Amino acid sequence: MLTRKQNELLLFIHKRIRETGVSPSFDEMKEALQLASKSGVHRLITALEERGFIRRLAHRARALEVLKLPESAASAEQAMPEGNLGPNVVRGNFAKPEESTHETTIDVPLLGRIAAGVPISAIQHETDRLPVPADMLSGGEHFALEVKGDSMIEAGILDGDTVLIRRCESADTGDIVVALVDDEEATLKRLRKKGGSIALEAANPDYETRIFGPDRVKVQGRLVGLIRRYH
Repeated sequence: MLTRKQNELLLFIHKRIRETGVSPSFDEMKEALQLASKSGVHRLITALEERGFIRRLAHRARALEVLKLPESAASAEQAMPEGNLGPNVVRGNFAKPEESTHETTIDVPLLGRIAAGVPISAIQHETDRLPVPADMLSGGEHFALEVKGDSMIEAGILDGDTVLIRRCESADTGDIVVALVDDEEATLKRLRKKGGSIALEAANPDYETRIFGPDRVKVQGRLVGLIRRYH
């Protein structure tokens, strides 16, 4: 049997992975449970891991996988028409695109690499096509990018991951986006709107938040899913 805090944390992690495709950061977990420090989060995660409810993905900084839920929550999950994509694919809870009715996968253009660190050259031309489970994609146009760098590790996005991006030109504060800076540098960061400025925020304390005027940043798309391969 789980304690109240253990149960709250497990459901919070599960909900965040369903909504965003990535596990929450320790800071987000601390804030959600109103804990005084990250050490409390560590203790809860260790307890959940020991009881077989979650596991930490090997060699993956702060990346978590939910293995099971308490019986009450699991019963509610079984009533929901969700597919099981397996441990190598995580996704948010997005509506299925109309074209997915008769398809199990949709080919998404792979546009090269995106920096999760120091920005690199702007998004490249299509380099390949990537088959993606149809129910990972919401309506609209999507593309995929390979992540290079470690600035988003506390958001569960690691060097070598492939991110799925829904093409759009605007985003809400807190969304993880592909941002084009000065029409020449593309980067993957969390967007924060601060007055008349735009902040591109890393999820790694080794990287500084970069702040720009709104005319210098163009949103190219919003993160909707993540694909990870294990070798």
